[in-house]
Amino acid sequence: MLADENFPFSSFKFLENLEYDIVHIGKDFPSITDREVMEFSMNENRITITFDSDYGELVFKYGYQSIGVIYLRLKDFKPQYPEELIHQIIVTNEIDLLNQLTVIDENQIRQRKIN
Repeated sequence: MLADENFPFSSFKFLENLEYDIVHIGKDFPSITDREVMEFSMNENRITITFDSDYGELVFKYGYQSIGVIYLRLKDFKPQYPEELIHQIIVTNEIDLLNQLTVIDENQIRQRKIN
């Protein structure tokens, strides 16, 4: 997984401590562009986790072939909610995240296939 700069660092650390293979842009590559984040995720075969809606545009308008993007469209949430949500999705294995733009908001999870 690849946590975008806007993904809470505490959530990144939580997932890292659970031994998920996760990289945080803010820690390892601060201030790179969204396009550079996407290129890194594609080169490393990592699913991107972000709070930034621009990643859908990069995939569907500009043709970036990501192996997956999780867009968290959450407004008000407890600090630990992103980590719990990602962990729950992975552990339950009910949602296939590969080759999908997965949009998660307070009410639903929607997915759109990435070519």
